[in-house]
Amino acid sequence: MRKAVAVPLSLLGAGVAGLAYASVVERNWFRLRRFEIPVLAPGQRPVRILHLTDLHLTPGRRMLINWVRSLGDLRPDLVVNTGDSIAHPEAVPALLHALEPLLDRPGLFVYGSNDLYAPVPKNPLRYLWSTSKNAPRRKTTSLPWQDLGAGMTAAGWLDMNNTTARIKVGDFDIAVGGIHDSHIDRDRYDLIAGPAPTDADLRLGVMHSPEPRNMTKFAADGYQLLLAGHTHGGQVCIPFYGALVTNCGIDRARAKGLSRHDTSWLHVSAGLGTSPYSPVRFACFPEASLLTLSPRR
Repeated sequence: MRKAVAVPLSLLGAGVAGLAYASVVERNWFRLRRFEIPVLAPGQRPVRILHLTDLHLTPGRRMLINWVRSLGDLRPDLVVNTGDSIAHPEAVPALLHALEPLLDRPGLFVYGSNDLYAPVPKNPLRYLWSTSKNAPRRKTTSLPWQDLGAGMTAAGWLDMNNTTARIKVGDFDIAVGGIHDSHIDRDRYDLIAGPAPTDADLRLGVMHSPEPRNMTKFAADGYQLLLAGHTHGGQVCIPFYGALVTNCGIDRARAKGLSRHDTSWLHVSAGLGTSPYSPVRFACFPEASLLTLSPRR
């Protein structure tokens, strides 16, 4: 007969306290990160982009909804939503309520896989050895992604899934290329391939998952700034070490924040939400980012 292994009460207590902190405190400790990116031509005025991603919203998340609403006070020049906005069949009205103070601003969006497919219970530890890209493909969508897109486009935001567009922010002209989520093989870079317009004041590439193969194509086509989400910044990180996994092809060092990819600037946001079945964050606060684009020095 095997002998039972005793777990010290102090260790058990620390584990319970850590879980409570990760699921109640840090998960709702929303932060606005600010970055300056010297990407504009000399003499151009600064432009501010609010980058939102990975809300994974369910109707009951009042603290998250109210915090996103408060971002309207920033009055950004442009809002970019890089996907995984909802996590519940009835979440679209809640999301549009959260975004309401921002919908009168110029905006654009792409989808993530979780805008199409409802989350299902999974063992979160499997991310240590495999990405969710290897999960069995579901053939039928289960979330109202059409209503989600219709709500944002009705406000004037641009649907940038596998397409290109030009958007005016005052007298500032932005050429945008966007792709659908590579994590579920819906990205079609071939539909937007080719040199980005050089007469634009900014060439912006948007995607949900920061896969290096797509980022390299964006950079080769002349897109100066790339925006992505998906990674959750690792979601559960180790202090002074960082993310354990990224759940995609990007390296751990660039799981969140500002970096370079070839000739382009890259900003990956850790996002604001979590799966309802893994509602924890540790050493990786939920975030939105205000990016101030400034002239190159």
